[in-house]
Amino acid sequence: MAQDNFSRVTEFILLGLSDTRELQLLFFTLFLLAYTMVLLGNLLIIVTVRTDPKLSSPMYFLLCNLSFIDICYTSVTVPRVLVALLSGHKAIAFEGCMAQLFFLHFVGSSEMFLLTVMAFDRYTAICRPLHYTAIMARGACWALVAACWVGGFIHSIVQTVLMLQLPFCGPNVIHSYFCDVPPVVPLACADTALTEWLMASNSGLISLGCFLVLVGSYALILAKVRARLSQGHCKALSTCASHVTIVTLLFLPCIFTYLRPAGASPTRQDKYVCVIYTIFSPMMNPLIYTLRSSEVKESMWRLWKRCRA
Repeated sequence: MAQDNFSRVTEFILLGLSDTRELQLLFFTLFLLAYTMVLLGNLLIIVTVRTDPKLSSPMYFLLCNLSFIDICYTSVTVPRVLVALLSGHKAIAFEGCMAQLFFLHFVGSSEMFLLTVMAFDRYTAICRPLHYTAIMARGACWALVAACWVGGFIHSIVQTVLMLQLPFCGPNVIHSYFCDVPPVVPLACADTALTEWLMASNSGLISLGCFLVLVGSYALILAKVRARLSQGHCKALSTCASHVTIVTLLFLPCIFTYLRPAGASPTRQDKYVCVIYTIFSPMMNPLIYTLRSSEVKESMWRLWKRCRA
């Protein structure tokens, strides 16, 4: 049947995490605290790195960009979730749903690529220290960050175009608290088998590929460092450990969510898995990087004293 014969859905209903009012208020409080920590923590990192000349190395330049991405990433979904939890208004316009899906994948995939670049930075610093300055020059860092954004944009455009080609004519209830590929595709009034596999391959393989590259780079670092342990290398291992923590929190839930056909039946557990990579992981970034980096903590302390002076 032609797509023109369908009456197009104008809005979707997001079921959220719970229908119980008490739980909705609890989720609102937790999400608001998490979002506040994401904003304040990542803004503090950005201001600290930008104002302290001692934090001019490529690692902190990339960390500053990661903090900016985390702010954008959580802002795609969390503010609307907070409004829905407080007001009970669960409807989202079709255009708003597609926009949310686009920006979610745009910023999310850009973060995956950036974390891969950060692993390459650590590998170069530890395994090729004599060539580090030349390889990770400021121009090269800007080019790598730009490539992350371009890659994220291309990925998101593909996802959105595939979604817009589907006809949505009847069911409009999304079993999630935000618009994403897995819960939205099954609502289409057409055979979506091919589209589901294309989308799963796109997002799932990007998540899996970046994860394997990251694990491989850290394995190479570990093999290199084991041969000559020193105070400097132990510090490098500590930095890598924080990166591995972020990688685990972000990539494993994404692989679980996207590396399967989008038409798989949604479950309540899927919603809580999404909380890990949309809220919890960005919230942990500033905590992990500041608590495990003495340079950042010292710079924040100097910034605090300047503000009080």
